[in-house]
Amino acid sequence: MEFSSRARQKHARLVGDRREQYPHSLQFYLEPPTESISLVEFESFAVDRLKLLKVVENLGVSYVRGTDLYKSKLEVELRKLKFPYRALAEDDYEARRKDHISHFILRLAYCQSEDLRRWFLQQEMDLFRYRFNELTENLRQKFLEHINLSFEGIGEDLKNELADELCASTPGFNMSKVKEQMFYKVGLADAVDLFRARRVFIKDGFAYVPLKEIDVIVLNNYRTKLSKALALTARSLPSIQSDERLQPLLSHLSHSYVGPDYSIQKNTGKIYLEQIDALSVKSFPLCMRQLHRALRDSHHLRHGGRMQYGLFLKGIGLTLEQALEFWKKEFIRGKVDADKFDKGYAYSIRHNYGKEGKRTDYTPYSCMKIIMSNPPSQGDYHGCPFRHSDPELLKQKLQSYKIPPSGITQILELVKGMHYQLACQKYFEFTHDVDDIGFSLNHPNQYFTESQKLLSGGRELKKEFNNSGNFQQKNNSQESINSSSAPTSSNATADTELEGLEAYFTED
Repeated sequence: MEFSSRARQKHARLVGDRREQYPHSLQFYLEPPTESISLVEFESFAVDRLKLLKVVENLGVSYVRGTDLYKSKLEVELRKLKFPYRALAEDDYEARRKDHISHFILRLAYCQSEDLRRWFLQQEMDLFRYRFNELTENLRQKFLEHINLSFEGIGEDLKNELADELCASTPGFNMSKVKEQMFYKVGLADAVDLFRARRVFIKDGFAYVPLKEIDVIVLNNYRTKLSKALALTARSLPSIQSDERLQPLLSHLSHSYVGPDYSIQKNTGKIYLEQIDALSVKSFPLCMRQLHRALRDSHHLRHGGRMQYGLFLKGIGLTLEQALEFWKKEFIRGKVDADKFDKGYAYSIRHNYGKEGKRTDYTPYSCMKIIMSNPPSQGDYHGCPFRHSDPELLKQKLQSYKIPPSGITQILELVKGMHYQLACQKYFEFTHDVDDIGFSLNHPNQYFTESQKLLSGGRELKKEFNNSGNFQQKNNSQESINSSSAPTSSNATADTELEGLEAYFTED
């Protein structure tokens, strides 16, 4: 777009005015954005921040926070997704704007339940901690002033005068560390937690807090503000959800998939029905292994299981003809005769492959969709075993699959912390005898792909996927969006269209 001289001046003036909104790369997100943005940008920003928070979660469990490896991996992700990462550049307005807007979009999406709020709060806290600790001393002081936490750094003369007291009152400090470390003079009310833990020196109503502890005060302040903001946002949801443009996006962001598209397969027909039993043991994630075992044992799966497992099998390469043969052979071994299968169940299988109804080519379910929607009831086998199974039953299942006791303990700890996908990653490591899988697990079909690559010595013999990194979507009714510039919503359309399938699956 070209501007006339007067238009260019006006445009520059507007940009200059907006830059004043973000004097620092780090913020507490106290004021919501007021500008208008397109739906494409809205969704693109939200997806990128969701990817970032998923990485933060994964790194927080896989590595010790604050270590060089943790920081280097997180910085790479911040750079890649174009978020502010060190607050050193003065011309990173676009990154600051994206950071601001994307935070508020996900705040809307993740305020809808206690579990979602807890997850969002934890990841945002970890991200904030990293970014705050990366600030230089000068920038840290400016930021504290900006958020009205302008703690005074004490001078060298006062520090030398109090050196003995600071050394004795600050755990882990010797005299040389006292001389090296910057100390802040903080009002006692702001340092209550440190005072209770006896980690700071107190004098005349002030706590003398070392630089390495100042983040505790700032983070507590941030947690309090963000937690309150999430609660207030939840109250305003009804008015926001009445917007028919935003409601589908917000409803599905909290369990959307942001990885490769497993609906477009180049390996269709390369998997044989005779291989499935062996593959289920070697390369199926626990959720699909559980469904396969239940199908073989009872010769039947209810609606949720058929959808979850059927689309997974489609994703690993089963053709429509193979799927019809696979399900029919198994069902007629139970209580369903061939005629009943052809009249009822066969239609739904063709529907999944886009050959009936609206001709929608349905995508395999992602981990988040399995975890967050349609929990299993009595007699069901779908869902995520790490999310939906009783811990004791899960432990027994892992024991039966020869997971070592130490591995079971690690997996159950991750489950207890509600890190279900990370628990599945740990299951992958123990079943494949690797120390670090080197990727973030987000999809059952991704699990299968990576397993086959590993078992074939790194050569991807059986799988070729479209690694576009975009949301999965088969939706022609919405605006056409260039997939190279902005991901699209994976499940919003599919969920709506799946409602039309219910009539064909009501008979169990």
